[in-house]
Amino acid sequence: MKPVRAAVVGLGRIGSLLENDPRREKPCTHAGAISGSGDCVLVAGADTDGERRGLFRETWGVPVYAAAETMLEEQKPDILCVATHPDSHLLYCELAARRGVKVAVCEKPLADSLEKAKKIARLHESGKITVIVNHERRYSEDYRAAAAILRGGGLGAALSVRAALYMGKTRRLVDVLWHDGTHLADAAMFLLDAALKHKETRGAELSGRTGTAYLAGGLEISGGAVKSGAKSREKKREIPFIMEIGAERDHVVFELEFSCEKGRLRIGNGIFEVWESVESPYAAGFRSLEKKREGFLEATGYFSNMIKDAAACCRKKNKIPQSKALDGLRVIKYLNSVRPWIG
Repeated sequence: MKPVRAAVVGLGRIGSLLENDPRREKPCTHAGAISGSGDCVLVAGADTDGERRGLFRETWGVPVYAAAETMLEEQKPDILCVATHPDSHLLYCELAARRGVKVAVCEKPLADSLEKAKKIARLHESGKITVIVNHERRYSEDYRAAAAILRGGGLGAALSVRAALYMGKTRRLVDVLWHDGTHLADAAMFLLDAALKHKETRGAELSGRTGTAYLAGGLEISGGAVKSGAKSREKKREIPFIMEIGAERDHVVFELEFSCEKGRLRIGNGIFEVWESVESPYAAGFRSLEKKREGFLEATGYFSNMIKDAAACCRKKNKIPQSKALDGLRVIKYLNSVRPWIG
């Protein structure tokens, strides 16, 4: 089968440079995933920064361009990976659609505003181009396993969700929310196949660089169809959700904890735990939680699985990607309801 041609615009960390990190699971960049895929071939890269272009050409041995439009015109890729800042995502998705690119793999967050995110989603819905959002946990095998556990019912119904996010001692909390909270919010929605809604913010001001903010809301979970006379409607239930965003810590934390009727599941960076309810060894007539599984030793394939999905979408026009533009839009709606992008 003929390989799918893929190119990258934005040759920074997620585009290429993080592949040099010796501790990350590989591949961990767009260029690395494309080059390591049997489905795709890397044909070019574009960036306005001359130093980055030089590093990209030296690393991957492909042509580089200062202008993405020139690259698309000359190389005619099937996939364009958009690894630029969020304020330019709409521009490059529209450019790719005009140039006949079949799939745009867009970095998160989908855009820097709700209006731009809606335009990208409409572009996807128009059929002119398929837009995949790099909410990588939808492609990660540990999160897929967690989703199967939570949706399979072995732990009973999910009753509440707690999330924690620490991503730098002095970063503004609103920047952490938009740049890293996008992954956390999407992961919560993916794992329970739910819609996330915001209700109130407590604690530190999101515009600040100190303290801890608490975002309280709910996850609306579909529960099948309910008949109402001759018609049926979707039954839904909402469970509490709280996200803690903190500064001043000297460490990174990204985790979700699902409290269920018959147990608990924790997942995050370096975390995979499943706890089940058992007869308590500490008190008669009570039940306690016992850890049944800890750790996820297999490769997660988070980037390689995404590129495989992109290639499959190129070969089958109407294929629905596992992380589509509408999923990205749902996250932007949530983030915007907490705090609109303020630059």
